[in-house]
Amino acid sequence: MIMTTDTLKTAPTVALNIGGWHFYGMWVLGGLLSMIGAMVYVEMATAFPDPGGDYNFLSKAYGREVGLLFAWSRFSIMHTGWIALMAFMFADYAGAVIPMNPLGHTLFALATVGALVGLNLMHVRLGFVTQAALVGLVTLGFASVVAAAIKLGLDGHLPAAVVAPPPAAIPTLKQMSVALIYIFLAYGGWSDAATLSAEVRSDRRGMLVTIMGSLAALMVIYLALNGAMLAGLGLNGLAHSTAPAADLMGRAFGDAGKTLIVFVVGVSAIASINSTLIVGARTTYAAARDLPALASIGRWDGGRGVPARAVLAEGGFAMVLVIAGAFATSGFNAMVDYMTPVYWLFIMASMGALMILRRRFPDAARPVKTPLYPLFPVSFLLIAIYMFVSSLFDLGRGALYGAGVLAAGAVLIALAHAMRPKRLAPAE
Repeated sequence: MIMTTDTLKTAPTVALNIGGWHFYGMWVLGGLLSMIGAMVYVEMATAFPDPGGDYNFLSKAYGREVGLLFAWSRFSIMHTGWIALMAFMFADYAGAVIPMNPLGHTLFALATVGALVGLNLMHVRLGFVTQAALVGLVTLGFASVVAAAIKLGLDGHLPAAVVAPPPAAIPTLKQMSVALIYIFLAYGGWSDAATLSAEVRSDRRGMLVTIMGSLAALMVIYLALNGAMLAGLGLNGLAHSTAPAADLMGRAFGDAGKTLIVFVVGVSAIASINSTLIVGARTTYAAARDLPALASIGRWDGGRGVPARAVLAEGGFAMVLVIAGAFATSGFNAMVDYMTPVYWLFIMASMGALMILRRRFPDAARPVKTPLYPLFPVSFLLIAIYMFVSSLFDLGRGALYGAGVLAAGAVLIALAHAMRPKRLAPAE
């Protein structure tokens, strides 16, 4: 589980749709619901550990074709889309202190992805050590954002709307849906836990404690961060800011504050891209090793401890998405639209997979079991269905593009299956 500053980009959209106490309540709700979904993933990850994670248990539940479609979605939409999203966020914040034209903005994002691909090709242990160091730096950066709001309060420079806030309007269903889409995005790392299950050496029950603790910590951190930005900028200021943390730090500490938060966002983006490359390449590797046509990608580089060709493939496709996103008004929002429907579609499939695997493999060792079964998986399945439908209707055209890329993958998998050589019946 990683801590990222994507909340510094998602918070304005949430504030634009929901104000008053609802703003904080939705962040708490998103964290608690994420814990329910994470419990389901931990059960399957600990019962069926594999480098492919979700690919492995979705294949066991629904068949290899569904597993391959999931691997395609991870490769072409979710993991690579997330990498592009974080690169755009880094470039957006860097633009607050380094003047860049649109081409420079795109090249900055591409260079960020390229550098992290090189890091992961060096050795997996270097990647994990780097990850731990980066998370520590991000924590210090988050504290500076909270300190900025405290300083403004002590100096008596809080916006008038914060001192005497107007009554909060009750949000509409569409506003709540859009807000939840962006809130779940901020909490979303838990669904990648299964991918690293085969590499967990200690008691697998510790995975549940780690993920639940991480989500609880994220909830506290996100409440503090959003509370600081809301107090320092006011609801209207936060809702219409493209770089709210930079605006807040600039008000409190001047240009030095802006530079600091750009550094923090950069560190967070690097940490998130690094982690996504680690887990995403393993899903690609796991699927490619099962397809003769992709055998060259499905190889593990034992010397470096990484699926090197899968890392290159993930990074290359992410760069393609960066180039495509450069044509949108906001590359960050375009990637959110692109990923969201497909993400929730497979969350739906995973909730169903737990119930199928419980029936199909009743004797499998389960170090962790989902509490209140089947209430928790069924409840989160209904939430996932709602989020899937909402994302298709409430987000931009990018949502349809993502669904189209997934459909193209289904066609390619069907064609590959149809073209597979058939065994001849033995002669009589």
